Amino acid sequence: MTIEADPVTVNESAAAESSPPRRGVRAVTGAIGRFLHDLMPKGLYARALIIIIAPIVILQAIVAFVFMERHSEQVTNRLSASVVRQVAALVDLVEAAPPGTDFALLQDIAAKRLELNVSLLPLDAMPAAGPKPFFTDLDRTLSRQIDRTIGKPYWVDTVGNSNLVEIRIQLRDRVLRVFAPRSAAYATNSLVFIFWMFGTSLVLLAIAILFLRNQIRPILRLASAAEDFGKGRPTPDFRLRGAREVRAAAQAFMEMRSRIERQIEQRTAMLAGVSHDLRTVLTRFRLQLELLKSADDAEALKNDIADMQKMLEGYLAFARGDTGERAETIDVTQLIGEVIREAAAAGIAATSGFSGDPTVRLRPQSFKRCLTNLVVNAGRHGKRVEVVGNRADGWLRISVDDDGPGIPPEEYEAVFRPFYRLDEGRNLDRTGTGLGLSIARDIARVHGGEIVLDRSPLGGLRATIAVPA
Repeated sequence: MTIEADPVTVNESAAAESSPPRRGVRAVTGAIGRFLHDLMPKGLYARALIIIIAPIVILQAIVAFVFMERHSEQVTNRLSASVVRQVAALVDLVEAAPPGTDFALLQDIAAKRLELNVSLLPLDAMPAAGPKPFFTDLDRTLSRQIDRTIGKPYWVDTVGNSNLVEIRIQLRDRVLRVFAPRSAAYATNSLVFIFWMFGTSLVLLAIAILFLRNQIRPILRLASAAEDFGKGRPTPDFRLRGAREVRAAAQAFMEMRSRIERQIEQRTAMLAGVSHDLRTVLTRFRLQLELLKSADDAEALKNDIADMQKMLEGYLAFARGDTGERAETIDVTQLIGEVIREAAAAGIAATSGFSGDPTVRLRPQSFKRCLTNLVVNAGRHGKRVEVVGNRADGWLRISVDDDGPGIPPEEYEAVFRPFYRLDEGRNLDRTGTGLGLSIARDIARVHGGEIVLDRSPLGGLRATIAVPA
């Protein structure tokens, strides 16, 4: 009887055995990927430089390695072999000469024809063998050629004199010493090649960096123009520049800016017309109320009309967004002082403080309204209000604290929605429209900042305005 294994069980066991190694490989590759991601620069200019520099450096390294390891080594082998053959010929001539031979002619021929300085020394002039230089290719090459061609005891000095190479060969009764030019045994042009290679590379890199900077500059200007437009700052000097793709992006930005400006103008014109019509109706109501005989009824209706007028102004201000105001350099401490004085006139007891440089470029009226909404909102729900400003690390931060009941943390974002009200009416501004915090946050965002809520040290709510400065 044959027992067959269940293929599902076999596949599951095989998958279970192979799954842990795969997960380990994924974890390692993921860690390497995160490390490289954190190591890489975040700017486009730096990344473009890496894209240009990395291939050049890799190419230069490969070329230098091939040249030094192949071409230079081959040339050095041939030159060293030629010098060793000349020394071997001198050894043969010295050993073949009869006793008493004058070697002056041999030394003269070697100096004139072979550029070798030859001398004969006693046997005790043979130095002891020392350690081989680790980084000298010439020493290793000469030693290998002498072993192969001459086969006698020898001593080589390739580091004592930078221009000469000393070779000593031990003969039967004497030592043959030969001084040869280093250039005759070693390929010295490799350093010149490397110098020219890296020198030209640096020149080309400098040219590439200049061209790259000119290509990156229009992108940076486009980003700056978009940021200025988002903050309501004028950008009159922005023009189409750079490559075709950058010009296309800049053209799209300019068209988008024009469409947004047209929409804002149309919305403002429409709201102005609506406000004119509504104000006309409210004016007729007031005239009719003046003709009413019942003073109590007329007074109640007048209060309703005043509330309607305030609501209308609040809606128009929220929809308009104070887009027409230009940024100015102001003293924030003076602006905070004005808000504190107006709050005091409205019956709100508020104190203020500021640290750092108070000179900041802002839209004064809109920023004042933003701060006023926060102070009024705090004064409505607390008896004590503190306004503390600080400028540090390129940011202007102003905190408004109160000692009121506060709001739950889960409602921190909800209260910024237009017309949103908590049960206590926490985010009502003085018009009662439920737009106070919405208008304040919009103004902060127009300045490139934000408003965040938190628990106040006074026990109530803390609203912090943070804008770049």
